[in-house]
Amino acid sequence: MKRKALALLSGGLDSTLAVKVMLDQGIEVEALNFTSPFCTCTSKNAGCKSEAVRVAEEFGIPIKVMHKGAEYLEVVRNPRHGYGKGMNPCIDCRIFLLRKAKEYMAESGAQFVITGEVLGQRPMSQRRHTLQIIERESGLEGLLLRPLSAKHFEPTIPEQEGWVDREKLLAIQGRSRKEQMLLAEELDVKNYPCPAGGCLLTEVSFVSKVRDVFDHSDQLNLRDFRLLKTARHFRLGSRTKALIGRNEAENDLLSHSIQPGEASLRWVEGSSPLGVVMGKVDDSALESAAKILLRYTRAEVGHQCTVKVVVDGDERLMAVENGFTEESIEQYRV
Repeated sequence: MKRKALALLSGGLDSTLAVKVMLDQGIEVEALNFTSPFCTCTSKNAGCKSEAVRVAEEFGIPIKVMHKGAEYLEVVRNPRHGYGKGMNPCIDCRIFLLRKAKEYMAESGAQFVITGEVLGQRPMSQRRHTLQIIERESGLEGLLLRPLSAKHFEPTIPEQEGWVDREKLLAIQGRSRKEQMLLAEELDVKNYPCPAGGCLLTEVSFVSKVRDVFDHSDQLNLRDFRLLKTARHFRLGSRTKALIGRNEAENDLLSHSIQPGEASLRWVEGSSPLGVVMGKVDDSALESAAKILLRYTRAEVGHQCTVKVVVDGDERLMAVENGFTEESIEQYRV
């Protein structure tokens, strides 16, 4: 009887190799790819998602793309196992993904799960003790196979039952990618541009934006987190924020992200980025947002300017003095 594995596939080198090792043993594989607002991989085709899809197509295996969703935001806000150097809840994140994989196993017909994890490669989530915690709390004890480091662990059920030949599994460990690169050459695996796991939650400069959303939101909204990678962000009030586009692509993205009750702003007398006021919109917030917006135009300092405000299709013009200094702006910047 042919056995089937469900693979967590990011499109990076390690997860790609794990899939190839299984395929070469005659195991049927279906891939799972998870997307998140916090992925650092970006491209015209949605970054790591497109890499995972490309790898799946190259190997001729089915792939299901899942978004981590709003429930994942609660994992980020209150991780049971804490954060790494930023707001990265690496251990809780892996548990979350593997629980989702376990839920999908029955639907997919898979008997076990594989990942590209390598012992000792990541300081928080890939130590021996934490890998054991992840396996236990995901509910996949005995059914989680890590082909690249399998020989550093006790045999899993797929190995014990003979579904997988343990002798053909690997004993890679540590942070170097040399062994993986040699294995890729041996297995004829090419075009692996994105090392797995690029996460904005590890970047200290990004963390302040994430904390700002958590601290000022009555209800978490995936849209608010997706926009953290876009535009300049300014906190105008406890429930009000202004975003100013940096280029036409961002202006377009912002214009399509406006929700009912929110406002868009443009300088009337000349070319201008798009400004958006999110959350609670009142005249005070609109005036502050307009002054911030004007600092990113060629409007003369000290001159009275006209800013067009649109809320739910209703337009009005505001007269605003371009008087904000850089210091004035910095008090609002997130």
